[in-house]
Amino acid sequence: MGLTTAQLQALKADIAADGVLNQLPQNSDGAFEVATAYNMLASPDFTVWKSKVTLAEVGANLDSSEVESLTTAENARMQTFSMYNPDGLMPSRPDHRAFFAGVFSGAGGANTSAALLILWKRLATRSEKLFATGTGSDASPATLTVEGNISYQTVLAAWAS
Repeated sequence: MGLTTAQLQALKADIAADGVLNQLPQNSDGAFEVATAYNMLASPDFTVWKSKVTLAEVGANLDSSEVESLTTAENARMQTFSMYNPDGLMPSRPDHRAFFAGVFSGAGGANTSAALLILWKRLATRSEKLFATGTGSDASPATLTVEGNISYQTVLAAWAS
């Protein structure tokens, strides 16, 4: 993962503030241990919006009786959305979440809305939490700005920054 200079400096400061990790040698062995720690899930839990969800995953979470009761207009909206987003949707985008909330609003979409809300979220790693924006609670997930694991090379680059 490529981090900006500012992000590398933030990582360096975060490592320095950790009473255990800041004791490790600043070499490849120490960097490997730091990267391993930062690639673990954040503790306490820190919830984020997923960056990408496939249409197949969305389909697997739709309640078939609620899909059956969609109006012709709602069904057309779903088809148009799918046509313009063939690789999936981005739950981190408020408009994508709002689209599905609108289609499955009310009592006739309660099961699908609940299932999709669960699908849209995941827990972040320690490094992802460091760079995310937002509260990170289950009720108010954060948005990722950096996603994925960090490498020991990234830690070495942070120490050098």
